[in-house]
Amino acid sequence: MPVGAVILNKDGEIVALGNNQRELLKDPLGHAEIVAIKAASRSIGAWRLDECTLVVTLEPCVMCAGAIMAARIPRLVFGAWDEKAGACGSVWDLIRDPRALHKVEVIPGVLEQECAELLTQFFAQKR
Repeated sequence: MPVGAVILNKDGEIVALGNNQRELLKDPLGHAEIVAIKAASRSIGAWRLDECTLVVTLEPCVMCAGAIMAARIPRLVFGAWDEKAGACGSVWDLIRDPRALHKVEVIPGVLEQECAELLTQFFAQKR
């Protein structure tokens, strides 16, 4: 699935990249966001990514939303909405739940059409 993620530091510099690797690694946790968060933690040398921004092509799922909050990432930017499994405003809004201990600013719909088209083309080729 063509989902990509990038983590930026407070100066807008790339700290880490991630892409969906579930099929490649046969790993159910191999979502682009998780791959990028792990790489950023290694790069920075800390689990708290509290000065970073995560940018991803598709709205994160429940697992990834939880990882974003656990890593203390303060800002999420995403392109396409995930009307089947999104957890940042479409199906659920876990990431902005007022009961959550960590608050995340969510900036949705950035290059939404372009991101959605990548997914549409991918699934059209699969059929």
